[in-house]
Amino acid sequence: MQWYLGVWKKYAVFGGRARRKEYWFFALFHVIASICLILTDNVIGTYDPYIEFIGFGLLSWIYALAILIPSAAVLVRRLHDTELSAWWLLIALIPVIGAIALLVFLCIDSSLGDNRYGANPKLQMAVESNA
Repeated sequence: MQWYLGVWKKYAVFGGRARRKEYWFFALFHVIASICLILTDNVIGTYDPYIEFIGFGLLSWIYALAILIPSAAVLVRRLHDTELSAWWLLIALIPVIGAIALLVFLCIDSSLGDNRYGANPKLQMAVESNA
């Protein structure tokens, strides 16, 4: 849960680096929160039956709008961690192959040591825990 809240604390920070762990735990809690909100929308009746996404209602839309900037920021920081520019996000526009390539970029390990986007967050965590 700390990883999810950590992304919210860095709401619009597009600079720096994000570990794989930070990105994927954020994605996991985001999916869980989305499912809970969709279920809540269905239970309390705040969904619009005329929208394509069945059960995607008022609470889900508010959450989706609120999470847009932090999710983009952590995605950019994750790409920075692998020493890639944020422009690599555009590869996802290529059908199927682009999404697979972006998924691979998000899964590869951090570049060792410092890079042009900052210090390695894995090493910073290790130094902080030893101090």
